[in-house]
Amino acid sequence: MRATLTLFFLLFAAAGNLNAQQSVNIGFAAGATNYFGDLGNDEFFQGSSLSPGMSLTVRNLVAPHPVSGRYYSPFDIEARISWHRIQYDEAVPIGDRIGSDLRNYNRGLNFRNDLLGLSTHFSYTYYPSRRLPLHRQPLALFVYTGVGVYYGRPKGDLFRGEIDMKNRYYHWSDGTLRDAPESSGRGNEIDRDGEYETDLMEWRTEGQGALTEGGARKKAYSPFNIGIPMAMGFRCGVSRNITLSVEFGYYRFFTDYLDDVSDAYATYKEIELNFPDDAVRQEIARYISDPTGLGTNGIVGPATSRRGNPAVNDSYSFINLEVAYKLNWASPRLTALFDRR
Repeated sequence: MRATLTLFFLLFAAAGNLNAQQSVNIGFAAGATNYFGDLGNDEFFQGSSLSPGMSLTVRNLVAPHPVSGRYYSPFDIEARISWHRIQYDEAVPIGDRIGSDLRNYNRGLNFRNDLLGLSTHFSYTYYPSRRLPLHRQPLALFVYTGVGVYYGRPKGDLFRGEIDMKNRYYHWSDGTLRDAPESSGRGNEIDRDGEYETDLMEWRTEGQGALTEGGARKKAYSPFNIGIPMAMGFRCGVSRNITLSVEFGYYRFFTDYLDDVSDAYATYKEIELNFPDDAVRQEIARYISDPTGLGTNGIVGPATSRRGNPAVNDSYSFINLEVAYKLNWASPRLTALFDRR
């Protein structure tokens, strides 16, 4: 909460500077995200994780005084509202690799997280000429960093329809999903229905909320998280009022739970403590934590307890194309007043 209030203070402080501005730029961007976290079957760039994203940015909150004769200040403050989808499914084939050929197929985890963000950025732009309109000069290079608050609850596509064990997916070694276990020798091949019906936070997949054997309680994670956006790109003017930008951004977080995966599988004892006197929900919780049934036998052990890597927090990139419009809002009377200051 303290971090959220700090962010709003920075945004309002920046917005207060509008009293001395003649215009702001409002930009709409759309592009693709690429997720980096505990799930994955690829190397550095996980192409199968590509998902959409978009943002609305207000910039030019710090502008040169009109008497300077300069159009732009190299330093600026931006305010941004964003939506980024990150996702990954460890059962999806990659090229000619399917089933057990995939590094983490036997773990069989999947998630989707739609992150809504509010951030402020501190940017520097190199203008070839600060005395010419942007559409009359070459490309301008910009970089920025900042801080943001992002809300998102990771969800999984683990059932065909309602959350019921009769609707679960079974991972077969040939890379197919079936409606019956491989040990049965039968089962119809099926596809995921694309509905991310399972709120993974609610099912405490790593035993969050339960008491450990030592008496401590595992801390649950929050849907609100602090992120550090960093980016670079190029901007050019199409006309006096319209600019285009290409941006590559990287978002680093102080949490390892954007994908609901960080440390160890929930033990069966932890599941019992989290869902007491409810055998049905306990069975569902075991499956949601370990969709293939190959990850854990329910007790802590060197071969069965590892679910993720808690030493590395989650992150994602966002590559986008932005169109921005220069909104002139100050009246001639107000402009003359500021010019006389």
